Amino acid sequence: MKTSNYDITRDRTELRFLEYDQQKMIDRFQLEHDELYLYIKFVNRDYRINRMTGRTEWSIDGFSSVEHAGFNEVLSICDVLCDSKEDCHLSGRFVKVNNLKGTVRSSGLGEDFFGNYTKYFDGRTQGLRKACEALGGEPWMTGDVSCLLHPFSFLPLVLQFWESDEEFPASLKFMWDENTLDFLRYETTYYVLGHVLERLKELMENPGAETKINRVSTVIS
Repeated sequence: MKTSNYDITRDRTELRFLEYDQQKMIDRFQLEHDELYLYIKFVNRDYRINRMTGRTEWSIDGFSSVEHAGFNEVLSICDVLCDSKEDCHLSGRFVKVNNLKGTVRSSGLGEDFFGNYTKYFDGRTQGLRKACEALGGEPWMTGDVSCLLHPFSFLPLVLQFWESDEEFPASLKFMWDENTLDFLRYETTYYVLGHVLERLKELMENPGAETKINRVSTVIS
């Protein structure tokens, strides 16, 4: 079976991880770790990165069983750990992705980039709301469904969704902390969103498939 370009890029990114100072990653984000792995939670799911190979895996059962992470997951996690600024910090102000501090003004990918998900969520607000809650989302201010999510524990994201009516089509919007580009690249915000949306859809289609697991990892000081 031919390896996809997405898997090739993922595998190269995992190797690139090995070129960076892992102790700086641990210190910057207070990562749980042991001799073999670094641990991080991404979109309310547990991940580990092999410190010798860079292979990134996720688990829902405390790593009794694991799955190799996909393109969006690996690129998002690697970008945050490897390329975030040393003094990265939040501003507390939420803006659209094209208004992030440090963004070069351009047309960007636009709100329609995730149009298929907008159509999918339309008429399913109850399921979307429950899926947001399953990801640890907290109620936010405006929208038929509106919540504050944390793709990473240290990086927030606001989701806002309005159902269609007689006058307006359905609308899906996201707001990021203004300093998000301290943590990851502009293009990586779309990898993060892609995975957030896929997780929401998975939970809506099979809400009982995954439960929240509190894992305690050994931390070596």
